[in-house]
Amino acid sequence: MGVQEIADKISARVASAGFDRSVKFDTGDDGVIVIDGADVSTTDAPADCTIKLSLDDLESLISGDLNPTMAFMSGKIKVEGDMSVAMALSQLIG
Repeated sequence: MGVQEIADKISARVASAGFDRSVKFDTGDDGVIVIDGADVSTTDAPADCTIKLSLDDLESLISGDLNPTMAFMSGKIKVEGDMSVAMALSQLIG
């Protein structure tokens, strides 16, 4: 699954969720997904929180196969910026 396909899946979930912050999933060379409120884009932009992880781990996270807390504790996910944004987002995508 590519970044755009994952962005499309995320878009459907955040559209009606009332998420009002911004977060960026940075998958390195595979690209980025930026969620800004209900808008989801694959164009790099500043965000309240940046979550760095591999594309495979992002796919597993979105599909529910990867627990966000365990992934963070094991170092698969690195969070920069406002941790509370990441926590709020985990409720939407987990």
